[in-house]
Amino acid sequence: MRWADMDQLGHINNVVYVDYLQEARVDMLRTHGPAARTGDLAEGVVVVRHEVTYVAPLHFGFRPVSIESWVTEIRAASFTIAYEIFHDLPDGERRVYVRAKTVLTPYVFATERPRRLTSVERETLDTFLEPEQSQRPAPLAAQPERALHYPVQVRFSDVDVYGHVNNVKYFEYFQEARISGISQMWEGLDHITLVVAQTDVDYRVPILFRAEPYDAWSWITRIGQRSATIESVVADGEVVLARATVTIVFFDQATQRSTVPPEEYLDRLREWQPA
Repeated sequence: MRWADMDQLGHINNVVYVDYLQEARVDMLRTHGPAARTGDLAEGVVVVRHEVTYVAPLHFGFRPVSIESWVTEIRAASFTIAYEIFHDLPDGERRVYVRAKTVLTPYVFATERPRRLTSVERETLDTFLEPEQSQRPAPLAAQPERALHYPVQVRFSDVDVYGHVNNVKYFEYFQEARISGISQMWEGLDHITLVVAQTDVDYRVPILFRAEPYDAWSWITRIGQRSATIESVVADGEVVLARATVTIVFFDQATQRSTVPPEEYLDRLREWQPA
């Protein structure tokens, strides 16, 4: 953990966890797998989907946090890695902060096309395999005509060695769009604290560096007593490049628990929920 990883609540920011997952994934394939067999999979892959569940807040400390990762599914042209970020406690229990899954596909960057796993790669991934029953993601609702807009400006430092925006940066873009949208919805109301409980991101088309901003659109799809769900897209005109579903929770900093917000905050959310 780094001091700069914290947010204003003193927690590790939700976006930073995805960076931790990326580091763990590359280490797993490059260091713990036979190098000659997993070298291409350590770097020559693209992320298709992230599912990140935030179980408990992680506070900064000098004790390293542990990450376990393993393969849960191997398909013809993709594989899924699961993770758990945790601390082992003195009493032998495990305090889990994040559980996550990443779907990846091998990719030929010279031709900008995915490829199938080789038999050697499948054999190597099989050494990490702990199968789980796969679940299809819930279908996404169509983007409504009325949605909150945020211009996404790609920074040069966002781009990886392959010329694409790195998968971690998408979480940052969606976070910026979400904060901007919430500020618009609750303009004139007192500040209220939110935390992120779940983030799922689907990657559809690579985002590239350019001077013109891309468009992020956000809207509300679910409103509960203590939480709500925001869906967002990053688009280039009519082309959707990535899509996110984020569950936010109203949070009481004094009790460190979820809380029921004043009704006026929920009313403002309802104004941006499609009929």
